[in-house]
Amino acid sequence: METNPLTEALATAAETAGRAPSIHNTQPWRWVVRNGALELHTVPERRLHELDPEGHLMLLSCGAALFHARVSLAAQGLSPTVERRTAEPLAVIRTAPAAEPDAHARRLVEAGLRRHTDRRPTSTTPVDPDALAAVTAAVRAEGEQAHVLRAEQVLELAATVDRAARAEATDERQQAELGRWVGGERPDGTGIPDAAIPAAPPQTTVPGRDFGVTGTLPVDAGHDTQAVYAVLYGDGDAPVDWLRAGEALSAAWLEAVDRGLNLLPLSAPVEIAHTRQLLRRMLADVGHPHAVIRLGTADTATPGPLTPRLAADQLIDIVTD
Repeated sequence: METNPLTEALATAAETAGRAPSIHNTQPWRWVVRNGALELHTVPERRLHELDPEGHLMLLSCGAALFHARVSLAAQGLSPTVERRTAEPLAVIRTAPAAEPDAHARRLVEAGLRRHTDRRPTSTTPVDPDALAAVTAAVRAEGEQAHVLRAEQVLELAATVDRAARAEATDERQQAELGRWVGGERPDGTGIPDAAIPAAPPQTTVPGRDFGVTGTLPVDAGHDTQAVYAVLYGDGDAPVDWLRAGEALSAAWLEAVDRGLNLLPLSAPVEIAHTRQLLRRMLADVGHPHAVIRLGTADTATPGPLTPRLAADQLIDIVTD
């Protein structure tokens, strides 16, 4: 049977999106190729109902996957347009032929193959100002803003992250849900394996997340003195705003990798209403915070491991009429 080239391109984009980051590697999305378009759906079974009761981080994750799919299509020589919705499907991507494959998009697709979450201390090499400018420009191109924190604000962030961690540590239901997604070898293709969790808490100014388990990833005596922290924020707080924030986060992450930087998202302070309000004060109440990121120069000598992923047939449906 002859294969439709557009269907192949859309399926390839959906498979590329499978490498996108998601909260605790839940991969809460499913793609449907139908009528020459690519639909993005959520998967309730892979949503964190206790840690993310409003679904913000699920939408952030789906937005990240949406950006990966868009980049894949542009790299294949197609021009994607996105209809973002308030109900299922969250988004529908349609395409038109482009003049030629997008060279920048191709670099971002390659960066997506290397992208991973590294929770270890940052390198001692300062962040290149041009690379930082490219990352913040990528955020703005997706309709978000990136507020780079001053030194005194990093200390405020450290206190805010610590407060969020303490609040979540006292919630037994949240801890039980976290335990289902973290630790072990993760043979089902989701969650965070021991190999991606530091063997000891990194000694950094801004604390990392305490997963409640000891991982096997070696940690040196480094710190985060050369790290750059930023708050991603936007004008709105509606579901579509969180989806677009996920696209901005993904754009920043892939641009960072392409520029030789490591990006670590810190989701804990946006998961709790009180600490999210503290983040908003850092923005002088001018926007709604959607994510916090740490940027550092990547350690190419000892890159961290890639997390497992679901197989393509668990993430993609191709509907033919």
